[in-house]
Amino acid sequence: MGAISMLRELTSSQKKAFIAAYLGWMLDAFDFFILVFVIKDVAKDFHTTKAAVTVAITLTLACRPIGAFLFGIAADRWGRKRPLMIDIVLYSVLELLSGFSPNLTTFLILRALFGVAMGGEWGLGASLALESVPAKTRGLLSGILQQGYPVGYLLAAVLFRFILPGLGWRWMFFIGVLPALLSLFIRSHVEESPVWVKGEHTRASFSIGDALKRSGVLFCYLVLLMTTFNFMSHGTQDLYPTFLQTQHHFNTDTVSNIAIIYNIGALIGGICIGALSERIGRKRAIVICALLGLLAVYPWAFSTTAAGLAIGAFMMQFFVQGAWGVIPAHLSELSPNTMRGTFTGFAYQLGNLVASSNAVIQTSLAESRHDNYAFAMATVISIVLVSVAVVTGFGPEARGTDLAKEG
Repeated sequence: MGAISMLRELTSSQKKAFIAAYLGWMLDAFDFFILVFVIKDVAKDFHTTKAAVTVAITLTLACRPIGAFLFGIAADRWGRKRPLMIDIVLYSVLELLSGFSPNLTTFLILRALFGVAMGGEWGLGASLALESVPAKTRGLLSGILQQGYPVGYLLAAVLFRFILPGLGWRWMFFIGVLPALLSLFIRSHVEESPVWVKGEHTRASFSIGDALKRSGVLFCYLVLLMTTFNFMSHGTQDLYPTFLQTQHHFNTDTVSNIAIIYNIGALIGGICIGALSERIGRKRAIVICALLGLLAVYPWAFSTTAAGLAIGAFMMQFFVQGAWGVIPAHLSELSPNTMRGTFTGFAYQLGNLVASSNAVIQTSLAESRHDNYAFAMATVISIVLVSVAVVTGFGPEARGTDLAKEG
């Protein structure tokens, strides 16, 4: 009842701001994860290898810092609302154009541009949502907000099951244009962040150089933290459908069912651990999830049945996304007010840039061992989970801080 009571206490404007941020992130993830289900099909259509197609994932992740930087500056100068609208329309249109790609080169270029748009959304949405709600709800809403990501993955899994067999991979990208409609809701119903409005008078003389001089060490730490986190999420998600298809030869329905199950685990984990972090602290919640995630590695990678893999993947995503559920609040609390839109999103996406090689690393390692994706994924994620625990444990925390304070 505590969580339900907190949600009921939100005002209408706070709810609308949060819904807009949540849907923006969910649909952004939906458009991204469509590709992970069709790597095999795209490779066949373009007469190339799966490893060549996974370069599209790398390019998307590598270009996300560009969008985070550009849209983050726009958000800190002109507010969160208008840049968020533009960003959502941009990534939706690029998703549509991806479906029309005549060859691999064009497809890779469009996925790189999609990465720019995708990179802008998280910092904008997280700032708008968490600056608009009471501090006591921040942990719970952080967990819910971040779970837009696995919900987007779940929607892509459902689309894969019902669209791919009859219409082919291109139609999955065509449907990906629908998030553009969200911009109409934002324009009509969402108010600007009250924290941004309150501090608008201080922004004209503020520069990125000033922020980095005052908070440069902290920014570098956040980039390192987000590098480990992005290796953790992409290392457990991006190639899992390919692993199920290639190593276990499961059909479309089975792959979709397993993906739906582990994304339900992700959704539950993110909300539960996000709320728990309000009690035990952000750092402690993350470290616990990372260490418990190590226990899930074996069933997640080495189970021999669909049921065993589904259980292992459910466990893995519960802990991975449980840790991620803390991140929107954790980064927002650590970032300076006057540059929060840039600081949070840019640190997040620079971490993505470093982690963008994950798909190629795992695919190449698997193919070097005769498509042994289980070995490749288990090796990478075991190292990453330990890294997440260590980097988080030695870092700072600012749970419950006033997001409107100057800095």
